Amino acid sequence: MHIARSKSFACIVEAEELSSGQKVGRLQLFEITHRKKDVSPMTSEAGEIMEKLKDKKAEYEAISSSDSSVNLDDIDNKIIAEVLGPERYGRVQFQGFGVNPTQYFGSSLQQYMSSRSQAQAEVQRLKDQMT
Repeated sequence: MHIARSKSFACIVEAEELSSGQKVGRLQLFEITHRKKDVSPMTSEAGEIMEKLKDKKAEYEAISSSDSSVNLDDIDNKIIAEVLGPERYGRVQFQGFGVNPTQYFGSSLQQYMSSRSQAQAEVQRLKDQMT
């Protein structure tokens, strides 16, 4: 469920970026589209999801401050996948109908190689901790 009314996600992002002067990520877009004008969550479910998103963001930021192998650009995507589930085939959540995963994330091979190298780095870090 999204509460973007008649505006597209792209229009909402553009308006927010113009007013704040900063880039709007997918996590911020979720909050923008799931809050009432009085800034309270649209539903209790949306409020719970926002809390989970905030908790995961804080968790990843704590990890990234001590582990340089964490890619800060990809954190929002990981958090959304963990909390809301994986992307549906051919879609990217909070990007509208015109954006497909290849356009947004790049080629699947590149994404696979990136996650594989991150996994290998994590395995190595855990091995180092055990010794």
